[in-house]
Amino acid sequence: MKKFTDWMEQKFVPKAAKIASQRFLVAIKDSFIAIMPITMVGSIAVLLNVFFRDLPRSWGQDSFVELMTPLININGIVWFASIAILSLAFVIALGYNVAKSYEVNPVAGALVAFASFVAFLPQEASFEAEVNGVKQAVSSWGFINVDYLGAKGLFPAMIIGLVSTIIYSKLMKSKLTIKLPDSVPPAVSKAFASIIPGVVAIYICAILSHVIVAATGSTLNDLIAKYIQAPLLGLSQGMFSVVLLSFLVQLFWFFGLHGHNVLAPIMDGIYQPALLANVEHMAKGGAVKDLPYIWTRGSFDAYLQMGGSGITIALIFAIYLFSKRKEYKTVAKLSTPMAIFNINEPVIFGIPLVLNPIYIIPFLLAPTVCAIIAYTATVIGLIPPVYVVVPWVLPPGIYAFFATGGSIMAAIVSLFNVFVAFVIWTPFVIIANRMAEEKKNSENSDLDDESLENITLD
Repeated sequence: MKKFTDWMEQKFVPKAAKIASQRFLVAIKDSFIAIMPITMVGSIAVLLNVFFRDLPRSWGQDSFVELMTPLININGIVWFASIAILSLAFVIALGYNVAKSYEVNPVAGALVAFASFVAFLPQEASFEAEVNGVKQAVSSWGFINVDYLGAKGLFPAMIIGLVSTIIYSKLMKSKLTIKLPDSVPPAVSKAFASIIPGVVAIYICAILSHVIVAATGSTLNDLIAKYIQAPLLGLSQGMFSVVLLSFLVQLFWFFGLHGHNVLAPIMDGIYQPALLANVEHMAKGGAVKDLPYIWTRGSFDAYLQMGGSGITIALIFAIYLFSKRKEYKTVAKLSTPMAIFNINEPVIFGIPLVLNPIYIIPFLLAPTVCAIIAYTATVIGLIPPVYVVVPWVLPPGIYAFFATGGSIMAAIVSLFNVFVAFVIWTPFVIIANRMAEEKKNSENSDLDDESLENITLD
């Protein structure tokens, strides 16, 4: 065990930490965090419509739905102003964060990323119209399909935003800028300095967009969605992927690294678009049984992170009931209020769980087993997939209830997973008791031997 731990600390952990601090991955993570306000408000609108429209309609309460129609329509407008344009918000945030990491004008970087993203969008709408009793294909210039601006556009926004802002930032660093006298106000000077890099970056994207459409007949957005986004999302929906990712999150935490931050490019870059696609599906009046993705970003929080990584709220319960170690009980008492809201750093570093050979097995095993339980329950239809974005600080059970649009069974599965984790943690808490007793007895024995030696010498 010690050899494995030493190897991980020397070889694996430094590389993982370096990857986690890579500027582009940090920018992607920070951008998803930045758009959280509009993600949340759009999800609230979807959740409200579940209670105002979807559930009452399934119960045959059409009169209530009719009464709530004005509120339902308002929620639709809120969704259209948030989730429906999420890719636009994301690419702006990404441009800002990438430019900021290069220490160049971040506002200009955000605008360059935005303009470059729009440059790749199709500019005309095609539809069928009946002319003199004959249906004909008609196209009209000047329309943007809103589908490209929502969850479908997140992968293209990620790629285009990164490339365009990198070009802009590199040119800014190369001093290929317009320099004005010092007497010019700083705001004006910054704006002029960004002109040449911005023009070059946007023109490169516009030329590339034209070449791709001319060569393939498809936009870059469609090509990315077909050949990159769809395969990655498909792979993410298998049980192996879910279990492996939950295991790796815990493994990083065991070595003192924030597992979710290290794996944010996967957690947010793949599973977040899946969640937003589910949100979009429900906002358009889709049925729960037809949700496109069974496992999303919120599924990890709903079923595998109760009390924090490792489902440590179960460890706290086990300590209360079975631990004889005063230091453990002190940590548990101090950590309980935060554990209710899924904050568990006091437990991880207070027990500690980091590099603790006693607790590595339950720390890795509990979320892995619970991932299998929750995934299976979702696949067989016992619980619906997560399709509402809710704050990660909601207590266990309550999070799952709201994230699934009010599913009581989802809350039960979440709480059942806490019980399963409790069963897994408990034997190791008891083992820790025995080890503490053996250590204490050994120390007492050494003291007795030392006392006897002193008596003999006297």
